Amino acid sequence: MNAAHLHLILNHVPVLGTLIALLLLITALVEKSEDLRRAALALFVGVALMAVPVFMSGEPAEELVERLPGVTSQQIDRHEDAATQALIAVAVVGVLAIGALAVTRRSVRAARALTVATLAVGIVTGGLMARAAFLGGQVRHSELQGGAAAVPAGDPVERQGGR
Repeated sequence: MNAAHLHLILNHVPVLGTLIALLLLITALVEKSEDLRRAALALFVGVALMAVPVFMSGEPAEELVERLPGVTSQQIDRHEDAATQALIAVAVVGVLAIGALAVTRRSVRAARALTVATLAVGIVTGGLMARAAFLGGQVRHSELQGGAAAVPAGDPVERQGGR
């Protein structure tokens, strides 16, 4: 396993984890479930922690793919910038979630305010994570680059001389 493989395996955790934590937190607030609220906040903390190795594996992965055909430094730079923004946002969500968990027993009002702040910043973070993932996918997935989908080599239409 190399750095690019590790990056590709790990990068799904913060993206999907953010979505799952958001859905769990929304459910907790609607159902007024303290257990679900704590679980969602703990998941946000875990997602923030997992985002660090994902981000750190990005640079070594870049070293492996930057010279491959079809990969441009512009694609990598856009993905890296988006990933930096997502990392900052998920770190803020993690800190807010820790705060909400820490003050739960001392102040219900503060815990509720921090939970709502976690939700709000979590929604923004979800968008930033989705953007970083999309831009990362464009580095090696031509079908995400907005043009016509690439025709696989050996496609029956291609072998017959076109359409």
